[in-house]
Amino acid sequence: MEHSNEPKWYVLHTFSGYENVAKENLETVVDKFGLSNRIFDIIIPTEDVIEEKNGKKKLVTRKSMPCYILVKMIYGDDLWHNITRTRGITGFVGPKGRPLALTEEEVIKLRLEKINVETDLAVGDKVEIIDGPLDKMIGTINNVDSENNNVTVSVEMFGRETSVDLEFNQVRKITQ
Repeated sequence: MEHSNEPKWYVLHTFSGYENVAKENLETVVDKFGLSNRIFDIIIPTEDVIEEKNGKKKLVTRKSMPCYILVKMIYGDDLWHNITRTRGITGFVGPKGRPLALTEEEVIKLRLEKINVETDLAVGDKVEIIDGPLDKMIGTINNVDSENNNVTVSVEMFGRETSVDLEFNQVRKITQ
């Protein structure tokens, strides 16, 4: 296993339904052993979906990859035991349970890293949502957060105005 000083993303397998417990336990391990200079981020992948229940639609967040958590760290064999012995974690995802870092393409596809994007989006612009559960909806930009590549868009949903946070690449400006 090559050692790099560059943090990379790794996938950990957890017991079904134990993603939150595994994340909390791993955060405890990071604190207990002073690993904050090696383990930088722990994420449970989620996605927003519209669920319909009893005729009512509701926007809910659900796990997009049940049984997995993602960890950004500078891996070394010394960390293997700390991580694999953490309650709720069954091991690394990789050949024979050995860690295999995600590729740059996988990191981008999973939206784990923010990529700075130049944009001409501005407050008041009409936009069409082109990705995610609100695909094809039209809204108006209320806020542009260039630092995090996000916009807050007001859309009419379920008969009332609702603000949703989206990434730049999830909207397209409508030009009149």
